Amino acid sequence: AQKLVESGGGSVQSGGSLKLSCRVSGTQYVLNFMGWFRQAPGKEREGVASIYAGGTDTHYADSVKGRFTISRDDTALNTIYLQMNNLQPEDTAVYYCAADLAVGPRDLTFGRRWSYWGQGTQVTVSS
Repeated sequence: AQKLVESGGGSVQSGGSLKLSCRVSGTQYVLNFMGWFRQAPGKEREGVASIYAGGTDTHYADSVKGRFTISRDDTALNTIYLQMNNLQPEDTAVYYCAADLAVGPRDLTFGRRWSYWGQGTQVTVSS
């Protein structure tokens, strides 16, 4: 079974940067849809960024546009990154990697089906 493992979380001060990684094991197939979600204490999970196989099609939440960049590793199957710059206290959350094998229209919206999820990595931003 597919297993998604996130890494790279930590604690930074406001204005700092972190880079999250998500690696998938247990499959030889390309997971066409991969993305990042986050959940802050007491809040619902929300989409942050998503990316299609090949790495050219991306989608971002308005709150992170211009600060976060999602990318796919060209050399490693089903590996994505989230470069987070100018982090703010409101970015504090558990960040989850998600993926889906689906084929068809390149619907990268956060409400689409996401079949596989990681366990999450904590990001804490202090002011």
